Amino acid sequence: MQQDSISIDIPLGAPLDLRATLQPATSVWGRWTDSGWLRPMRTPDGPATLLLHRRPAVVHAEAWGPGAAWIIDRAAAWAGLDDDPAAFTTDHPLVRELHRRQQGRRFCRTGLVFEAALAAVVSQKVTGKEAASGLRGLMRRFSDPAPGPFEGLLLPPEPAQLAAARYHDLHELGIERRRAETVRVLAREAARMERLSDAPSDRAARWLRSLPGVGVWTVAETLAVSHGDADALSVGDYHLRHLVVWHLTGRPRGTDEEMVELLEPFRPHRGRVVRLLEAAGRYPAFGPRAPVRSFAGY
Repeated sequence: MQQDSISIDIPLGAPLDLRATLQPATSVWGRWTDSGWLRPMRTPDGPATLLLHRRPAVVHAEAWGPGAAWIIDRAAAWAGLDDDPAAFTTDHPLVRELHRRQQGRRFCRTGLVFEAALAAVVSQKVTGKEAASGLRGLMRRFSDPAPGPFEGLLLPPEPAQLAAARYHDLHELGIERRRAETVRVLAREAARMERLSDAPSDRAARWLRSLPGVGVWTVAETLAVSHGDADALSVGDYHLRHLVVWHLTGRPRGTDEEMVELLEPFRPHRGRVVRLLEAAGRYPAFGPRAPVRSFAGY
């Protein structure tokens, strides 16, 4: 039996690249379908499934489940429409040109801290493929069917089940002891974490950093999604420092310290600049085999 849904059309008054905006919130729990972007979630009001579809003048949002009203009230934030890219201006020629080309790339804000933190912790110091495998394993082992007319769609892991899990249960999913222990810490603190959703990012960051196994990289990855924090900077990421240094200096390798220094003039939009640079392309994989990009001429 098809479940009832509620929906809303959100008017568009500015450019929106919905696919680029939602990419950081997709993880393994969201996916693109012929109907739009589909994302199951666990809201404070209960499970919900959200469908977002970009139309010429509106974003159409439809939701199913006990948490449907909760997510519809926040659908504009999920679509990135609470973010204002126009508030960012710069005289840097490369970044200014990238920003002009990608005006529709926004920061979505989910308001779901636990889910964002869980994805970040499972992604700590592993490849994207390994992280996705671990997240899919958690979803299969510690989840339930998502509401709505979508066969086989599963909710993100249930915190109480994760908190009760043994280390061995997570090890079987390819999550070693260090990450497994942090996952269980997050699960035990899930209810308190969700109360951070309306807190300022700096306050949420301090609280998250107090948890064992949660460092600056994990906090930044979490807040960029849960709070739509356009200044969140993932210090400690192996690839990010090279990418930033390559695009802003032409050197193929860099350090975290260099990255932080180069991005300091862009506060409070350092995370926004990083996403623009990521969209511009990767750094050379084996040293300076390619010339400095023509962006330098802008």
